[in-house]
Amino acid sequence: MSQVTIYTDGACSGNPGPGGYGAILQSGKHTRELSQGYRKTTNNRMELMAVIASLHILTRSCEVTLYSDSRYVVDAIEKGWAKSWKARGWKKADKQPAMNADLWERALDQLARHTVKLVWVKGHASNPHNNRCDEIAVAATKSEGLLVDEGYEAVREKLSELL
Repeated sequence: MSQVTIYTDGACSGNPGPGGYGAILQSGKHTRELSQGYRKTTNNRMELMAVIASLHILTRSCEVTLYSDSRYVVDAIEKGWAKSWKARGWKKADKQPAMNADLWERALDQLARHTVKLVWVKGHASNPHNNRCDEIAVAATKSEGLLVDEGYEAVREKLSELL
C-alpha cells in the first residue's frame, strides 16, 4: 500500500464569504498541490473540501497521514462524531442538524477508501507545509473562476424559506 502524506487547510474571507482550500500531497519524491476557490462558503466547508479533494485524487487505496489545523475536522473524524451524526440521520446528540452533512457524507466515503491517520497541527505556527496550505487556500479565495458551493447555497435557500 502506498504511503501518502497530506497537509490541508481551508480559508474564507468573511465567514461566510469567498473561500478556498489548499492541500499538499507527498508520496516518495513526488509532491502535488491542490486548490480551488468558491464564491460564497464557510471556513469549515473549505477545511472539509480540502480533505475530500485530497483523498479523492488518490487512485488506489493508500496509507495516509493527514495533517489539518481544523479541530472541527480532526475531532469529528477521530472521536467518531461524523459517523454518529450519519447514523442518526445527520443529527447531533442534541437532536440539532449536523452542519455540512453533504460534505461529511463525501468525506466519510473517501476516508473509507484509505487507511487514514489524522494529525492536528497548530495553524499559522511552525509547520511549513501547513503554512503553505494556508497560502494556497487564501490565494484560491481570490482566484479567477470561483465555483458555486452548491451545498452551502442549498442550506442558505432552505434557511430563507424558513424565515
